[in-house]
Formats: sequence, C-alpha cells, structure tokens
Amino acid sequence: MAERAEPLVTAPAAGSLLGRVRERVGGLLLAPLYRLYTGRLRREVGHAAVPHHVAVILDGNRRWASRAGLTELGAGHRRGADKIDDLLEWCATLGVREVTLWALSGENLSRPGRELEALLDVVADKLIALAAPGRTTRIRVFGRTEALPGRLREAIDLAERETAARDGLRLNVALGYSGRDELVDACRALVTRFVEEGVPPAEMAEHVTREALAANLYTAGRPDPELIIRTSGELRLSGFLPWQSAHSEFYFTDVHWPVFRELDFLRALRTFQQRDRRFGR
Repeated sequence: MAERAEPLVTAPAAGSLLGRVRERVGGLLLAPLYRLYTGRLRREVGHAAVPHHVAVILDGNRRWASRAGLTELGAGHRRGADKIDDLLEWCATLGVREVTLWALSGENLSRPGRELEALLDVVADKLIALAAPGRTTRIRVFGRTEALPGRLREAIDLAERETAARDGLRLNVALGYSGRDELVDACRALVTRFVEEGVPPAEMAEHVTREALAANLYTAGRPDPELIIRTSGELRLSGFLPWQSAHSEFYFTDVHWPVFRELDFLRALRTFQQRDRRFGR
C-alpha cells in the first residue's frame, strides 16, 4: 500500500497575500525544528541500506507557481529545475547511484504554445547546465525524443555526449515519454529484429519472451528502480515505467516538486527501508 507523506505544517489557503505571508513566517519559525528533524532522519536513514535506483515523477510545478502568486510562464518549471540539483546532491551523499526523472510526458507536448515553449526552454537549459564542466553526473535521455523541437534535441545530444565518460551518479531523464509508447516501440523493435534475422512469421510468437522484450525497452541494460516517488498528491503513476515498476515501491507525497525538501526525500527513503520486499515470494 502506498503511503502519503504530510508536511509538518499545513499551509494556508492558496492565492491570498496574507496566506503567503503567514506561510513564510510559519516557515521561518519552524526552520530550527525542520533542521533538527532532518538531521535525525539523515542519521537514521544512513544506518540502513538505501535503494540503488530511485525514480521521481516531478509533479506540481504549475500548481506551486499558482499558489505562490507567480504568473510568468515557466516560473514553476524553473524552480523545479533548480530543485533537481538538490536531489542529486542528496542522492550522492546517501549512496543512491542512479536516478530517473520524468520531466516531460508525451501528453505535455499538447499544452498551449507559449506555455509549452517556456517548459521546453527550461528543460533544455537544465540539460546544458547539468552537462557543464566540473560536474560528475552521467546523463541519458529516453522517450520519443525525435518528436521534440530542435533546440531541445540539441541540448539532449550535448548532455549525453559531454557526460558519456563520467563515472558519477547516473541520471536518466524521461522526455516526451509515455509508458505505452515505450512498450509499443519495444514490440516494433523486436519484430524488426526477427525480420532481420529471418525468423519465419509463424515462429515469431514463440520467440517473444520476457527477456527479449526487456532488451528492447528504452531502459535496456539498466536496473529497475527500487523506489518511485511522485510529488504533489497524485496517487497514480500515469504510465511511468509500467514494465520497470513491477517490483518497485511507491511513495506519494502532497508536497509540490519545487518545494520538495531533503526532509521529504528522507521520509521516502525511510519508508522504503521499513517495507518488507518479498517480490511475491
């Protein structure tokens, strides 16, 4: 059963200036308590095994921006992009070796023009920043990237090329991604391979195995995520990694991605550590 993590303090209603002021003041007053609690959780989590691979659905950017009174297109996405740096640092410190982020779904590409353009610019800028010299993260992007605009495809190529030799944390970024599309593409690739190998049509079905299909997924060769986190209160995967999540643990939090804290991440890891993972046995 997936769990929901509640913030230590309930924020005031969105939209009003008074509500935002109260939220800010409340946050300042509670900051010492948050630091103490975060430190305790960090020590507790550090004494148990952490997942090798964590995946995160980065949700709630627009809702956070609306709540914060920000009207500029892309403001929430830029704040969310900045939060990725924090997540990667937390993972590296705790020993998580691989992170997968769902940053752009296939459905996102149908958003209104100016809004979509702002979102795509944020994603491209972030990929370029993550590929900058001095970083150790190795980046791989998957999804139907051929449908993405030119500047974003160029940013993807640059990020993968410039980080290919790095030996630090592995970062997978799902862009233009749909789990159903991934399974369709894997099936198409498998059938194409059969044709190239000369497998008779009448014999193709018996060659379709779990291993053969997995070898044609976008994530082929990489371990499945042990833990999948979704922010912003939605209690579903929305088509994220349907094959790879077969044995993943799920963790849902009401916290919007731009204000996702180390405290929230540690709660997710602690919950993972407390679960009895029997894999159906």
